[in-house]
Parts: sequence; C-alpha cells; structure tokens
Amino acid sequence: MIELVVEGACIGCDICVRVCPTDVFDAVDGRAPVIARKDDCHTCMACELHCPADALYVSPRSDPDPAADLETIVGSGVLGSYARSLGWKRGAPGGTDDDPGVLTAFNRAPNPNDKVRMQLFNISLRNYIDVESPVRDA
Repeated sequence: MIELVVEGACIGCDICVRVCPTDVFDAVDGRAPVIARKDDCHTCMACELHCPADALYVSPRSDPDPAADLETIVGSGVLGSYARSLGWKRGAPGGTDDDPGVLTAFNRAPNPNDKVRMQLFNISLRNYIDVESPVRDA
C-alpha cells in the first residue's frame, strides 16, 4: 500500500498520478502529489517503479504499515530499492543499459568493451538461449 510521498525528493513530474491504475493520487500545482485515496491502492508498485526521483514508498503490505514514517524510510535507504532490485534505473522503464535482456528487447548492443555482456548479447540474438522453456532437473 502506498505510504509516503517524500516532498523533499519529489520533482513534481506527476508521473505517479498518470501511471496509477486506481487513481490514488491527486496532482497539486507546484507541490508533490497528494495520496488522496490510500485505500484504493492495490500495491502494484507502478508509481514507485516509474518515479524518477525515488520519492515514493509503497509498502509490500496490503494494509497500512505502522512502521512507515518519513524519517525511518528515508534513513533506511529503501526509497527506490524495489526498482533497483528489478534492474530499473531512476524510474526508467526497461531497465538499465547493460541488462542483456533489455538490450535484446530494444535491439541495443551493450558496451563493446564488456566482453561478457557482449557474448551474452550475441548468444541471445542467435536464440541459443531458450528463455521460454522451463528449467529441468538433470
């Protein structure tokens, strides 16, 4: 459930307002968006993932999190951690530029000096890696 909009970190882009499928936020001119309908949050994490400023905290709990206070959350370094754990970079959909899966999806080659990622990229382009088949025990 959405818990915090960190006003000091928010850049006022209102991306969270636009990506929220349940219309939890209200845009406010010149300020950070307001959590207007907290109970409507489905904990989909879309707002936190797309936030370019890492100014949102969505608790993994489906009910209000009593431990979610501004000072604790900001001090813990958890802001933006969900997006980073998925390979997103500063709210950029599609992940970071050196993720081989993303590179293949967008037909972008990795840094040519990175021999390991180049090899993975080339192998994935040749379809040597079957990403659809489940892993079987030998």
